[in-house]
Amino acid sequence: MNELSPINMDLGSRLYLHLSAISDDVTPEKAQALWQDIAVRYNETQRAYHTLNHIEQLFGQFESITHHLAEPHIIALALYYHDVIYEPTRSDNELKSAEFAADALNLYLSPKQCQQIWALIMMTANHQIDALIDSHQYNDAAYLLDMDLSILGAPWSTYEQYANAIRQEYAHVADDNYRDGRTAVLKGLLAHPKLYLTDHYHERLEAQARDNIKREVNSLLQSQLNE
Repeated sequence: MNELSPINMDLGSRLYLHLSAISDDVTPEKAQALWQDIAVRYNETQRAYHTLNHIEQLFGQFESITHHLAEPHIIALALYYHDVIYEPTRSDNELKSAEFAADALNLYLSPKQCQQIWALIMMTANHQIDALIDSHQYNDAAYLLDMDLSILGAPWSTYEQYANAIRQEYAHVADDNYRDGRTAVLKGLLAHPKLYLTDHYHERLEAQARDNIKREVNSLLQSQLNE
């Protein structure tokens, strides 16, 4: 098995490394073509947060928790594809991303591996572990979901940039409708007994994440009062 890439390896090279570690059928040229298909989509103009910067941030997280994962290369591939389809006006982005990933990877991975990646991407829709997932895959799925939510526990200045980028992605939504919808989402997060499923992320980010979310909710409520 190939070693995992260092943090400073570019994302395209990382894709080849992870895919070639579990497939004998991929070449650097084929991996580069897969990467171009990914990169084009993450560079679409409707994106402000769900960009290649998001993927790069996730691989920063990945690098620090790889040793906890049973199948790190599967998780890495799920990271690449989990937001590959992203249109803020649609509600089926995770499904479309899962379909895109399965279609792109089926020439190189087994049906079981493609199904794993499909299931992982689908879990990012509500950040809940699929009840049907194999027990030995539970831990990997939990780390994937926690990585995806790690931005919530960033320092406030970084979180604020994230919140502003999400608003930019929903520029087509009127202020009052966005405020109501976003507030509902945030309060839904706060209602979870635990935002983070793994001890690693819970211990490091839970308190900051809850403070950030409450601060954004208060900001949204204040904006309504100021109208």
